[in-house]
Amino acid sequence: MKSIALRCDFNGQRVFYLERKTVDTRRFLQVPVKAQIQTGLIGKTPKWWETGLQPNMKEVASAQDLVDSLFNADDKLVILDFYSPACIGCKALFPKTCQLAKMNPGLQFLQVNYEEHKSMCYSLNVHVLPFFQFYRGAQGRLCQFSCTNATIQKFKNALSKNTIDRCSLGPAKGLDEKELLALAVNKDLSFTYKPKPVQPNPNPVPEKGRHPGIGNMLKPERERGENLGWCWGMMLGFLLKDLEGLPPKLPL
Repeated sequence: MKSIALRCDFNGQRVFYLERKTVDTRRFLQVPVKAQIQTGLIGKTPKWWETGLQPNMKEVASAQDLVDSLFNADDKLVILDFYSPACIGCKALFPKTCQLAKMNPGLQFLQVNYEEHKSMCYSLNVHVLPFFQFYRGAQGRLCQFSCTNATIQKFKNALSKNTIDRCSLGPAKGLDEKELLALAVNKDLSFTYKPKPVQPNPNPVPEKGRHPGIGNMLKPERERGENLGWCWGMMLGFLLKDLEGLPPKLPL
């Protein structure tokens, strides 16, 4: 509403009238929804995988972020949740996953978007969704399985089995050596990994069947044959020497 005062000769008094401004709703509706979101005309609707997130739920940004998150978790139980925005089963299961994360604040949930990290999921042999992997400390991966809203009991059983407090000896293991190498050779990922050098065993285990007393049996065949011939020659020499001292046999 706008008030405008006009001067006139109507008995020397001021006359007021109100001017009403109307909004052209048709012009407003012609603006694309995306432009309305960017300009702030309407609020941005959160995606289903962004609603209900708990403080112990984290979105994985890259392969390096995944490896570092597992390594820095120490003895904490870490659950990898592989999902896709287009997966109906993932969408149906997500509210229950958020509820379980809220009920277990000591756990760490890592969300891996399959569509954004498809190449990384291929290297980790993840081909079915939704998919879960459980990790803990030096034990590394404890279990992995696919689970839907109808088979949520499988997830609960794995959770109750692995939430027992345990002390792992040594640093967190994280991904297996083969998985780390698979991520490193993937040209689509900016991830580098240097294989650990193989340490020699200070207490080597003797070979099966090896014994100090039968070392001759493990020698090459030619060497064994030469030694065997030498032994037979020595035995024949001693036998002839003994026969020389015997009296001649009388004819019958």
